[in-house]
Amino acid sequence: MAYSKLGTEAVVSGALCYFYGPYWAVRKVPGPPAMPVVGHLPLLAKYGPDVFSILAKRYGPIFRFHMGRQPLVIVADPELCREVGIKKFKYISNRSIPSPIAASPLHQKGLFFTRYNQIREGGRKMVDNAKHNIIPLPAISPRQISSHNARVHRIRHRKSRFERINLLRPLTQISHRRNWTSRVWGRFQPLQAKSHNKSNNNNKHEDDHVQQFINQHIYSTTQLKMDLSGSISIILGLIIPFLQEPFRQILKRIPGTMDWKFDRTNKNLSSRLDEIVRSRMKENHHGSKDFLSLILSARESEKAARNVFTSDYISAVTYEHLLAGSATTSFTLSCIVYLVALHLDVEKKVIKEAMRFYTVSPLVARETSAQVNIGGYVLPKGTWVWLALGVLAKDPKNFPEPEKFRPERFDPNGEEEKRRHPYANIPFGIGPRACIGQKFSLQEIKLSMIHLYRKYIFRHSPQMENPLELEYGIVLNFRHGVKVQAIKRA
Repeated sequence: MAYSKLGTEAVVSGALCYFYGPYWAVRKVPGPPAMPVVGHLPLLAKYGPDVFSILAKRYGPIFRFHMGRQPLVIVADPELCREVGIKKFKYISNRSIPSPIAASPLHQKGLFFTRYNQIREGGRKMVDNAKHNIIPLPAISPRQISSHNARVHRIRHRKSRFERINLLRPLTQISHRRNWTSRVWGRFQPLQAKSHNKSNNNNKHEDDHVQQFINQHIYSTTQLKMDLSGSISIILGLIIPFLQEPFRQILKRIPGTMDWKFDRTNKNLSSRLDEIVRSRMKENHHGSKDFLSLILSARESEKAARNVFTSDYISAVTYEHLLAGSATTSFTLSCIVYLVALHLDVEKKVIKEAMRFYTVSPLVARETSAQVNIGGYVLPKGTWVWLALGVLAKDPKNFPEPEKFRPERFDPNGEEEKRRHPYANIPFGIGPRACIGQKFSLQEIKLSMIHLYRKYIFRHSPQMENPLELEYGIVLNFRHGVKVQAIKRA
């Protein structure tokens, strides 16, 4: 009996240490009372991403939020964001890996979640090669972006329809009838233009092949839920992390489960990516300036580089550069069309304000690599520190009347822009780990809007919900899309 009692006490003590140990490390950081096991997930289910603005008003610019068992230290102040992202970057250089990403090996392998020391080592190899004129850097430079722009315009003049431009899929399923209601998709295909000597049948087959690839990518990304609507393994990862991987391995073998569907989709994506990389490795890529060629050249130049640029890593980085920005860019374009259709007097100047109004990545995940003091709180090694970009974008201190759509607030000569903290609006992140494709993404959006508005204007459809319902995953998404009327210009 005594042994049984001791065993029970040990189990209970172990459970308490497991569930409350993470909380104890950051207990001095203010925050709302958390429910056992699920933490603040019920608040997230009730309020969505707005929960962080609500808590910032109540607890200040730095507070706790428990994503299941895992506490997050949320930073919602421009100066503190600078402290985390720049001043003390060496202590917070890695990204934390939340449960949805832990459920997807494909997404873990890429540049976004790679540990910073590996990125630095890979960058050093590429820089060394650049010094010896083996490869040019950077891959996404102003010159490279300009070359993309020129290519897009050449294709645009050669082909009159959006469907023939594989870099730019139509933002809407555009019809030539007036007042045709459609749903905004905004999907982008980063492929080369098809040569003229190919038949229409071959083009259609290739289009279908590419569209299937993009559909799989969209499914793979949108299933990475941050709440309790994800797969069983993701939910377990939020509550009992050590059970996530064993259950994922079991569930992905049971047909019909979300884990099974997700695993099949990622395997198809990985297979196609491996095929792309194998094909490029057989080609003579020396002298090419695209990102994949640079990595392959660096890999061949030195044996040690092969330990950095593994086949898995190259495939994952290829995936990121082909498609990683498509979900965020399409979301931003959808926001622009939706907001411009509602504010007809601001059609000329909208992009920054649209990105502020609907911040596609409202949280940026970081993890401390050593003990560090942030905002007066000592955070131990391994603490998850997330920057609340969405809170900054809706804070009246940064943006007066934040619920109003006013593009003029970003006028470089305006007083509001001059007074604003430089890190109050950081939709692409901050510091050395900010989005590598920021400039390219902005150019892509601008070109897309130019081509769309040359032929069409957009108005809200009576079928569109108001307000729009958002889906909260790794990136924001419109739950039911955006429905607009595409009206051909006279």
